[in-house]
Amino acid sequence: MASVKVFGSPSSAEVARVLVCLFEKDVEFQLIRVDTYKGQKRMPEYLKLQPQGQALTFEDGKMTLVDSREICRHITEKYVDQGNKDLLGTGTLERASIEQWLQTEARSFDPPSSALVFHLAFAPLMGLEQDQEVIEQSKRKLNNVLDIYDRRLQETRFLAGDNFTLADLSHLPNAQRLVSNAGCSPMIRSRKRVSRWWDEISRRPSWQRVVEMQKEPLPVI
Repeated sequence: MASVKVFGSPSSAEVARVLVCLFEKDVEFQLIRVDTYKGQKRMPEYLKLQPQGQALTFEDGKMTLVDSREICRHITEKYVDQGNKDLLGTGTLERASIEQWLQTEARSFDPPSSALVFHLAFAPLMGLEQDQEVIEQSKRKLNNVLDIYDRRLQETRFLAGDNFTLADLSHLPNAQRLVSNAGCSPMIRSRKRVSRWWDEISRRPSWQRVVEMQKEPLPVI
């Protein structure tokens, strides 16, 4: 049995980010599906690892991690000789560039995109009122970030250079939801280079496998 275990639902952006990284690195793993929305009601063996019922838990032997970006770094460093060897770069300068764009994703892309995904996609399903002020603020912030991306992608094929890396991979879950939302898709599609970049990274077999997993129903637990 695989020593790597992922607890969570592929529908979670955090879990999806880890899954695509595992596929890129050809790492065998066991996925224990846990309903993202059950919180404290999740299965007891999961709550032994995550008493607060967070969306993601990753086990690799005796190591337990819960932050998706930290997990992706761990995967690429531990399994450096497997699968895609470009994910974290091959030299100091290349890795520095990847880390720079990873921080941009975490600090500037993720917050507004997550807010938009929540208010436009999940709030209606949960019977919650959409906060129009937050939506408009998030759109402005995200447009600013995407303008930076568009200029960058005029110079390079991917964000950190000419290879697909963690910097690109980390964007996949939320960007997928933005493109799938009629109100947000133009933010990606109106920018020629961002749109080209999205099409290229989203067509990767690793991400397509995650998308298929997201369509599978959760087991009743």
